[in-house]
Amino acid sequence: MLYKLLKIYVRAAIHLFCYSIRVDKRELLKMEGPLLIASNHPNSFLDAIIFDILFDVPITSLARGDAFKNKHIFRLLRRLKMLPVYRIREGAQNLNVNYDTFDACLELFQQKEAVLIFSEGFCVNEWHLRPLKKGTARLAFQAWKENIPLKVLPAGINYSSFRRYGKKVRVHLGAPIPVSIFSAAQSDGNNYAHFNEVLNNQLQQLVYEIPRGDEELLRERFGQTSITKKILLGPLAFAGALLNAPVYGLARLVTKMFFEKSDHYDSVMLGFLLLAYPFYLALFTTLAYHFISGWGLLALIALPLTAFCYVKYEVRLDH
Repeated sequence: MLYKLLKIYVRAAIHLFCYSIRVDKRELLKMEGPLLIASNHPNSFLDAIIFDILFDVPITSLARGDAFKNKHIFRLLRRLKMLPVYRIREGAQNLNVNYDTFDACLELFQQKEAVLIFSEGFCVNEWHLRPLKKGTARLAFQAWKENIPLKVLPAGINYSSFRRYGKKVRVHLGAPIPVSIFSAAQSDGNNYAHFNEVLNNQLQQLVYEIPRGDEELLRERFGQTSITKKILLGPLAFAGALLNAPVYGLARLVTKMFFEKSDHYDSVMLGFLLLAYPFYLALFTTLAYHFISGWGLLALIALPLTAFCYVKYEVRLDH
């Protein structure tokens, strides 16, 4: 229930953070499970949030294992449909947990649900596809060996900015990878290598390659807001910047204090905003009602509307 409610809320609230989220091959968003979404990983748990709100089928995301150390957080993350995956650097003694995670994934596949795996293995804020790990291939072949009709969907997610509100998000979906292209006569190692080659070839077409600091190529990939649109949105965007400055400013300030040099910066800032905005809206509306009576209730519409206009005013690009 918590997962479903949050999915509804985030689908609406994400527009106060992102300029737009566009997907090619939108028909694939309605794919039913069992489904394994194999993606690049440029922006921490924001990547998982974007895929979660786009697809109709419930998605369980595989996340770094050290986030699950606290038992209370573990239970919360499981309710949010997340499973731990440990890497060597997080302790070799934890690697056995990965077998339990893969078993849980197989159960999800049997229930015709979806799993999101980040095939590069770790997150880096960049427009670049890194070498793929073998975890995606292992999970896919484990499912196929148990005669689960798993579909593997390559997906590339691209951001115009990793630090700013008003970013454009571009999601490109590939062609599902069928088990029929692999040979049962081959060893697991050879099949894993072939799988990664096929997946890598697709992801190379789905993930943008942009050198850091190349603003011209960023604008070419993500476009710019027209002057006409800026003129039309200008007054409301300015009002949105003023009315929502306390909560947006606090989100940026807190995130910079603790995650300034982290690749989790963007995701943490969004997480803070998602949690704080309903309280800010309630507080602002209460104060407005106290001072101007019934007219103050208009704040319930005015604040998110003007915040939306501020986010839509301009496509933000990293410099």
